[in-house]
Amino acid sequence: MPQDRELLRATFDSVAQDYHQARPGYPEDLYDALVEQAGLAPGDRLLEVGCGTGKATIPLARRGFRITCVEIRPRLVAAARQNLAGLVSAEVIAADFETWRPRPADAFDLVFAATSWHWIDPAVKYQLAWQHLRPGGHLAVWTAAHVVPAGGDTFFDDLHEVYDGIGEGLPPGITTPRPEELPRGTAEIEASGLFGDVTACLFDWEITYTADEYIRLLDTFSGHLAMAGWKRDRLYGEIRRRLAERPDGRLRRHWGTVLSVARRRDDTKPVP
Repeated sequence: MPQDRELLRATFDSVAQDYHQARPGYPEDLYDALVEQAGLAPGDRLLEVGCGTGKATIPLARRGFRITCVEIRPRLVAAARQNLAGLVSAEVIAADFETWRPRPADAFDLVFAATSWHWIDPAVKYQLAWQHLRPGGHLAVWTAAHVVPAGGDTFFDDLHEVYDGIGEGLPPGITTPRPEELPRGTAEIEASGLFGDVTACLFDWEITYTADEYIRLLDTFSGHLAMAGWKRDRLYGEIRRRLAERPDGRLRRHWGTVLSVARRRDDTKPVP
């Protein structure tokens, strides 16, 4: 993994508790679609890549699946174990997914990653997922992203000038997507040559935030954690000032995600 990406991934460990409180969960409809498309049944064995604090683990464990979670960051591991303490069907292993190996007899019905797949080394992640799955098993990945639908909150358009002013603006030509513009991710999965029958389903939802709630959310994003202190101070000050001018003091942030599910191809194998 490139050094800068590894450093950004490491920032999450410093905000383990805030991550669980501030980051949104995923819609129940997403889990319904995942179960249906992967053909899962209670008791099936799932492997989660980068569980963080267990945001996606808890709903699936409550549905009766046996889940092994692999998480590299020690504070996230501790937080996940605490959050999953009452769910005996889930275990959290402190390990790097790229080097971790399951017991020889283990084979999983599903390998999944919720807002973590992009942190895994692209040179090996599909090969490892294929190796950890039973024949006919499935891979599922999804990532929560900021989207702005038609009629969405204009707060973020106005805030672009603040990001530009501190040198943290979007690259030229890049804009916040509408939900329907989110990349489906199917081409990358298919290009691995190890998975077929790839499907993609879009989900979107809205959450309202006070200034304190929104700043707490931003403090769980690697890019904001890596900012110089003066940049965060200016940005957060502007967020507080601008929201204080609104009658309800709140903003509306829209979230979107694409659930991609693919079946393991059993007529091929990873190239060593």
